[in-house]
Amino acid sequence: MSKKIEVLVTLPISEKLAEQITQVSDAISLTVFPARENTGIPEEIWGQAEVLYTMHTLPAPSQAPRLHWVQSYLSGVDKLLQQPLFLEDNSPALTSISGASAPQVAEHALTMLLALGHQIPKFSNLQRQKKWMAEKGKNYTPSELRGSTVGIVGYGSIGRQVAKLAQTFGAKILATKRDLMSLPDDGYAIEEDIGDPEGTLFTRLYPPQALRSMFKECDFVVVTVPKTEETTGMIAEKQLQAMKTSAYFVDISRGGVTDLAALDLALREGWIAGAALDVFAEEPLPEDHPLWSAPNLIITPHIAGFSANYMNRANQMFIENLKRYLTDEPMLNQVDLTRGY
Repeated sequence: MSKKIEVLVTLPISEKLAEQITQVSDAISLTVFPARENTGIPEEIWGQAEVLYTMHTLPAPSQAPRLHWVQSYLSGVDKLLQQPLFLEDNSPALTSISGASAPQVAEHALTMLLALGHQIPKFSNLQRQKKWMAEKGKNYTPSELRGSTVGIVGYGSIGRQVAKLAQTFGAKILATKRDLMSLPDDGYAIEEDIGDPEGTLFTRLYPPQALRSMFKECDFVVVTVPKTEETTGMIAEKQLQAMKTSAYFVDISRGGVTDLAALDLALREGWIAGAALDVFAEEPLPEDHPLWSAPNLIITPHIAGFSANYMNRANQMFIENLKRYLTDEPMLNQVDLTRGY
């Protein structure tokens, strides 16, 4: 191949990771130019780029006439899709990093399920007050994962790994999925033993329209869907009221999927036993937001995807797609721009 493929990386990757990219093919001409804003990158670099690997840094359509493909460093691409580059009729292809974050996000979800089921918020509150729990036999009854029913809203790479971990603890899995006829996972998986590639771990599969029916059966609910027009506000009062008063709710999806006012009401009115949130419509969560004082709620600052292994996993995902791009094979995790993921 005589033509050089100009690859621009706007992430602060190490020399080792950069070398892994250049080793894919002699046809690759790699430029690593860390930048948070497109104005930080010279016009001549934008003008040459054919492939872009980035987090948030995107060119204006006129800046990058040769750009054919954008690999996002993130799983959620809803913010990228709002940018002018992807509002054009001839937008470049966009792929997400979905799958590279599945292990750590699923572990975070499992941590929340165990913490809620074993009433860690209650003990943390007692610890701050320097109080020993009185009448422990009366005031503490944990909810075990073994024998419980875990409902997963969104059966993508993260949802499937949550299912795998929860089932290992002895839980029954229910799930919702947009396309009920396509069970295998055709996205990226960092290892063969990750998730549920064939779609066999759940007991029952529901369409998104049947959330309330699934919620009625669940002891725990985990939300893992991407943010799209269809999923924005999909968890609201009606869905939360369908849950058992003894059930727990965990959201590791995207801010805006859950109606936070409805969740606050559900916690204060006792519709559910507790919740854990890692994502919010407004981040950071304002200091005066009522959720800070909601009972039995664990708040984490959108960190479920953090991992010391993430950059390496993401780089391997990019390399796999780069190989496919060079050989005109279908790339993994290609985003449907109209569907939003």
